[in-house]
Amino acid sequence: MLAKLPEVVQTDSDSWISLKVRGKGFGYLWENTETVGLKATIEEQIALVAERPEVFEVQFTAGRFGWVVVHLAKIDADELFELVTEAWCLTAPKQLVDAHEGGGPGPRAGRHL
Repeated sequence: MLAKLPEVVQTDSDSWISLKVRGKGFGYLWENTETVGLKATIEEQIALVAERPEVFEVQFTAGRFGWVVVHLAKIDADELFELVTEAWCLTAPKQLVDAHEGGGPGPRAGRHL
């Protein structure tokens, strides 16, 4: 799944696996709790938790971002990949996102998260 996103680096620690693009974190996997924390907008964080609290929970907020905890046993692979991709898009440099989305350099006006 992560191979579809450019320049993702996974780094293992004793407790989690961090997901980064160009040195900036966008996700953290905790295998022992079968959860992942993902970067989102605050609006998306609020909506996900409100709609399905059995799947999502608030992790923390930082600036304009709201991180969510995702319970992996309660989400399908396609939805998880969509959320990982959104987290990656919020973190990766604009030029990298544009190239990945096939838009080349330029505005991302048509992009929908």
